[in-house]
Amino acid sequence: MMRRTKAAQILIVAWLFELLAPGQVNAKETTMAHPTFYRTIKIDEVSIFYRETGPTDAPTILLLHGLPTSSRQFEPLFARLSDRFHLVAPDYPGFGHSDWPDPRNYPYTFDHIAETMNHFTEALGLMRYTLYMHDYGGPVGFRMALAHPERVEALIVQDAAGHNEGLGANWKTRREFWKDRVANETALRTNLLSLQTTKTRHVGNDPNAKHYDPDLWTDEYYFLNQPGQAESQSDLFYDYRTNVDAYPKWQAWMQKTQPRLLVIWGKYDLSFDAGEPERYRKDVPKAEIHVLDAGHFALDTKADEIAVLVRAFMK
Repeated sequence: MMRRTKAAQILIVAWLFELLAPGQVNAKETTMAHPTFYRTIKIDEVSIFYRETGPTDAPTILLLHGLPTSSRQFEPLFARLSDRFHLVAPDYPGFGHSDWPDPRNYPYTFDHIAETMNHFTEALGLMRYTLYMHDYGGPVGFRMALAHPERVEALIVQDAAGHNEGLGANWKTRREFWKDRVANETALRTNLLSLQTTKTRHVGNDPNAKHYDPDLWTDEYYFLNQPGQAESQSDLFYDYRTNVDAYPKWQAWMQKTQPRLLVIWGKYDLSFDAGEPERYRKDVPKAEIHVLDAGHFALDTKADEIAVLVRAFMK
């Protein structure tokens, strides 16, 4: 009886070893996954913070963030794509962990930020990349693309407007601000920088609000209330009117060059008009369009789906 029990124990141990062996291999692979590096580099006298992961000899994706967040918004993609791609995500001046220069020394315009980002890519030696553009990343990225089209392999647009019609009802107050800044400054800051607006940017009209981590907007609202932020963000948004003026130029460039284009959109996004994805298709008929059950920051809840779409597109 003792021998039979001993033999059974040996069999069970052997069986467990077989079951655990794949897990050990997976654990080993996990430890070999590419880590994320958090770095800073001086660009035009401004310290630029950036996140970087993946093999440096792999195809590069340059990820450009929106308002009022930072490169932090791309962490879900870093965890899912670093095995196949070289991912680089900077914080703009005045955002995240980059320097927040005084507006008197660093004019907060989209032209200026795009220039700084171009110099950033040059400093890192990024001469070919796919642009992943979200929100403010659109006007920054299109400026970069038109300045150096030879560097751009493809475009990924996630909830970033490129057409005047794409600016929805929310933009009435914002357009008034562009017409008369002094008279509409207070209304603009409430419309653009308040806690409720900061939350709505994430949740939109998604009926499944329980899927969103409140830290997403409370952290951003804390950032917006730091000294000097209201002024620099107002300056930058006042310059947003130049994006509207530039839309026809960006559209003409897409129509002429027909870049490889992936458009990812959250159908619960209240920041822009829901018809905007199809407007991109008019510019680039072969564009891939995917509308997800997500908000303006689609990575909040659909990171797995977006990672799959990016992998397929990058092939």
